[in-house]
Amino acid sequence: MNKEVGIGMIGYQFMGKAHSHAYRDLPFYFDSKLTPVLKVISGRNESAVAEAAEKMGWQSYETDWRKVIERDDIEIVDIVTPNHTHAEIAIAAAEAGKHIITEKPLALTLDEAKRMYEAVKKNKVKHMICHNYRFAPAVQFAKKLIDDGKIGRIYHFRANYLQDWIMDPDFPLVWRLKKEVSGSGALGDIGAHSIDLARFLVGEFDELVGTMETFIKQRPISEMSGGLSAKADKSQMGEVTVDDAVAFIAKFENGALGTFEASRFAGGNRNKNKIEINGEKGSIRWDMENMNNLEVYLASDEPGLQGFRLINCTEEIHPYAGAYWPPGHIIGYEHTFIHLIHEFLSGIAENYQPKPNFDDGVKNQQVLVAIERSTESKQWVKVGEMK
Repeated sequence: MNKEVGIGMIGYQFMGKAHSHAYRDLPFYFDSKLTPVLKVISGRNESAVAEAAEKMGWQSYETDWRKVIERDDIEIVDIVTPNHTHAEIAIAAAEAGKHIITEKPLALTLDEAKRMYEAVKKNKVKHMICHNYRFAPAVQFAKKLIDDGKIGRIYHFRANYLQDWIMDPDFPLVWRLKKEVSGSGALGDIGAHSIDLARFLVGEFDELVGTMETFIKQRPISEMSGGLSAKADKSQMGEVTVDDAVAFIAKFENGALGTFEASRFAGGNRNKNKIEINGEKGSIRWDMENMNNLEVYLASDEPGLQGFRLINCTEEIHPYAGAYWPPGHIIGYEHTFIHLIHEFLSGIAENYQPKPNFDDGVKNQQVLVAIERSTESKQWVKVGEMK
């Protein structure tokens, strides 16, 4: 019989739902030495967190996250709260000897991110940051093709992460639009995913130059009601203190050139997370809205047959896909979280440090800071010089 491991989750809304589903479905698809048990979920609003606990299958709830960390039956703390709370909770959990998984970006600031990383190293606990897009089978297969040298030396990485959910000027001033809570706007919310995919697939950043823009300066004051939805109260207005869109050019340490755009003002794009990689021997394209498909071009194909081929990454040879259905029977967004949680539990059970982890979170945060510094100075900046 597999060993049970107690999960304590701090937060319960959009990402809380995604993570809860992953813990519940993981044993159905993957054989693991650890079986997650949803012990306790925490949130400040008692009626709301009690409802979430019942709906999502948690045994109990708390309104104080500290009580979750104090419990002896909790071995993993899962943090799905707004960004400004990550550091305090994660450091406390590490000091209590808990393994930790947290949503991205890792922290509000680079200093906080570094302190979080030092805490998990000092206390020798396992840690992950939830960049779930790494765990789409097509992205994992793209990584294998790159590592196997199928596209050779990489020349270009380009990424577009486009959404449109805050385009209405009357959409309220939710926490994701407040710098003191979120740290940044489109940059840290969705641009951070593109940065992580770039580091995963291409390598470390060397230098960059960027710009950011806030199109709507003031909005009605309100709060999110769940997911990415909210209701506005136009009787009181507040200042938007983060970016609505960001664009930057980067040079990687291996010589590749990167172009990036992240916007929450790209009408008609609900969640267009798209990347393309061009190398000396071929190219790769991937789009989260068609997450099972990978487009691959190989220069070695004979003339007349050259061009992008469409690979549906649902066969047993493709990473994670063999745990599900016959080829061509697609999986979805929620399964990327299952794969990430599977990797996390495997790391705990087999005593290795899974990735992406807090070290990746710090390096991603350095890039975020570099983009902000470049925007302020209107100059190229070295990512490694961010302190």
